[in-house]
Amino acid sequence: MKPKKSLDNNALNHTPMMQQYLAMKAEHPDKLLFYRMGDFYELFFDDAVKAAKLLDITLTTRGQSAGQPIRMAGVPHHACEGYLAKLVRLGESVAIAEQVGDVALAKGPVERKVVKVVTPGTLTDAALLDDKRENRLLALSMHKGRLGLAWLSLASGDFALMDTEVEKLPSELERLRPAEVLVADDTTLVLLDQLQVPLRRLSPWQFDAQAAARNLARHFGVHDLAGFGVGETMLALGGAGALLEYVKGTQGGMLPALAGLRVEHASQYIELDAATRRNLELTETIRGEAAPTLFSLLDHCATGMGSRLLHHWLHHPLRSQPRIMERQAAIGALIDSGSQPQLHGVLDEIADIERIAGRIALRSARPRDLSSLRDSLGRLPDLASLLPQGPFFQGLAHALRPDPALDALLRAAILPEPSVVLREGGVIADGYNAELDELRAIQTHGGEFLAQMEARERERTGIATLRVEYNRVAGYFIEITNSFLNLVPPDYRRRQTMKNAERFITPELKTFEDKALSAQERALALEKQLFEQLLEQLQPHLAALRLAAQAVATVDVLACLAERALLGRYVAPRFVDEPVIEIEAGRHPVVEAQIDDFIPNNLCFSDARKLLLITGPNMGGKSTYMRQVALIVLLAHVGSFVPATHALIGRVDRIFTRIGASDDLAGGRSTFMVEMTETANILNNATEHSLVLMDEVGRGTSTFDGLALAWAIARQLIEKNRAYTLFATHYFELTRLAQDYANVANVHLDAVEHKDRIVFLHALQEGPASQSYGVAVAQLAGVPREVIRQAKRKLVQLEQGSITRGMQADLFESPLPEPEPAPVAHAVLDALAQVDVDALTPRQALEMLYELRSMI
Repeated sequence: MKPKKSLDNNALNHTPMMQQYLAMKAEHPDKLLFYRMGDFYELFFDDAVKAAKLLDITLTTRGQSAGQPIRMAGVPHHACEGYLAKLVRLGESVAIAEQVGDVALAKGPVERKVVKVVTPGTLTDAALLDDKRENRLLALSMHKGRLGLAWLSLASGDFALMDTEVEKLPSELERLRPAEVLVADDTTLVLLDQLQVPLRRLSPWQFDAQAAARNLARHFGVHDLAGFGVGETMLALGGAGALLEYVKGTQGGMLPALAGLRVEHASQYIELDAATRRNLELTETIRGEAAPTLFSLLDHCATGMGSRLLHHWLHHPLRSQPRIMERQAAIGALIDSGSQPQLHGVLDEIADIERIAGRIALRSARPRDLSSLRDSLGRLPDLASLLPQGPFFQGLAHALRPDPALDALLRAAILPEPSVVLREGGVIADGYNAELDELRAIQTHGGEFLAQMEARERERTGIATLRVEYNRVAGYFIEITNSFLNLVPPDYRRRQTMKNAERFITPELKTFEDKALSAQERALALEKQLFEQLLEQLQPHLAALRLAAQAVATVDVLACLAERALLGRYVAPRFVDEPVIEIEAGRHPVVEAQIDDFIPNNLCFSDARKLLLITGPNMGGKSTYMRQVALIVLLAHVGSFVPATHALIGRVDRIFTRIGASDDLAGGRSTFMVEMTETANILNNATEHSLVLMDEVGRGTSTFDGLALAWAIARQLIEKNRAYTLFATHYFELTRLAQDYANVANVHLDAVEHKDRIVFLHALQEGPASQSYGVAVAQLAGVPREVIRQAKRKLVQLEQGSITRGMQADLFESPLPEPEPAPVAHAVLDALAQVDVDALTPRQALEMLYELRSMI
């Protein structure tokens, strides 16, 4: 309490305006405060210093308050969006204080208040948002190893909950990509300190699940949340309650009109962990770039709504075969109809209805939003008319029929080309409001009124020289020269005496003057009032607008995927219940678009063929082949056609990848530790229905360690997990696993050497590779010739066995029979006989190898 008293006393030493500023700043200490002064948003003191640095704007000093110079920086109000966008990208939040009082009535500083808080997760302005990605605010709740997730896209109204395990948080963060995260300030989790997005810590009481359930039920107007599929003990409810209160605080007390409440379950989608999403480069390259990715290849959507939905589909491949087949059939129908060009043409004229509806819900929509909405609604019937027949498209067509009352309201209320901002006027259509029409007529036809009145008064008074005029000093008046003063009617009231004339005013002219002098100001105020009323009138239509937006987005994505299928020669995959994945002439969709003459390859997985050991040279195409299999399986579960000539796919529940690695310095993990962590996740979670990609496991440590681990990991995948596995390796010793296990097969991608050159064939063949061509690849990479020559000489020596000390031993080769085994051999055999190989962990296997080696 003492610091607060000190602050109050200190504030009293400031000027009245600074007292007002500091009071608002005290309510938002962690945010930059944009304080409206005339045509500028000003920042003061430390905020000014920080903003000047971040925005590269001028920092100045103006006057004093409490005996100290006032540091100040500002941005023009009409250009603030660009500055806000930059601050939000930097993770900053901004509180916007507007003048809400009447300047004419103010005694002291004009009344101001914070009307909105802009944070990275609560953006709604089109200028601040990425058209192609959702902007999500995420709240986390934790309890006894369980994790509750609640996320909201304020721009679209999408609101969802999910309970999961804490261990899956990295995967969920990669899937949802939130712009801002809320947690209770007593939450301790190392990963939260490594987040690359703003983290807001709130009081724990704000995450109370029971209070949240009551508030949500009240918000949706229901008795309880059972109808949404929300259980009473759902952990995510606490986060949902905190999330809504946070949003309410940033939007000046307004809450979005939520589209509903979705409860997601892991079983709905093919599970992809964080590493898999990155390695497959679905929507972002491993380097963090937007292209080339699967999304950048596929996304030819005409609307932002379509792009965002496609982005969502790629990160949420379905498990439900009926839903998959519904999408697949729709794409096929669009291909057969040949209507993609016409659909694209109509879609190109439809605005972002989803985000416009979000801004209407928050009463922050602008005039051009409503004119765009009006024009877009007019195109929806044309879009519906181009859809093929069938129940699925009939449902979409029904959502694309705008309410005639809504269409009529927008056409009657908004000018064809309204002003960009409401404060400039020119927004409400003529004929919508009689008072506004009259005020506009006064401004537009004031000269005509004066001329007509002058003619009438000359005729009435008989004074031919009578004039009706206006100037800034006297206002409106009737001027009569002194020689005709005897003819002045009784209803004239003297206003001003001149040298040779008198100026009068009549009740009619006074009424006109009052209207004319305040017409512009009153017209602007009335337009603002009518626009706000219009936003209120649109609230009951929001649900229908969101359905229309979803229908437009769905049509856009399906048309986009149909176009890609035609251009890329994709085929519709078949789904079966048997344990099988068969792909004929499969292609990597992204790589194929980057090069000429891509070499397609086949894949055959079945219950009798579950693990493929892939050998071959670096740069031979092993990683491309593995990724293309995963992308084909993923696209199939999205509902898309796939880049192949034939695809048969059984049940798949998860896709795992262990491809490449880098240090996690922030987390204190080496490259090899990252590799083993990802491998452990696969071994602990992969099932017989999972697709697993393992690339060069064990290469991050010594030869013996790596080989032992790779061998043990491969065996675990074969015997325990029984997953569909592509296992690429340079350990040729592992190829012998095909002799020990009937469901293991060797395949390779070959290359040929011609003189000093190497040619990669990129064609998958049965059997193990003959060599790895490492020296040839090094030469291709530009390693100096002298190094290459030395390496070749050393390789010959090694292959001839002239150097036995330090050679890579074949750990899995059967020992040659000896007539009389030495005592050491007996000891080794005895030790091996006592080992339960199937029960060994990878670490125990490694320790056993070292023990046997020491015995020898």
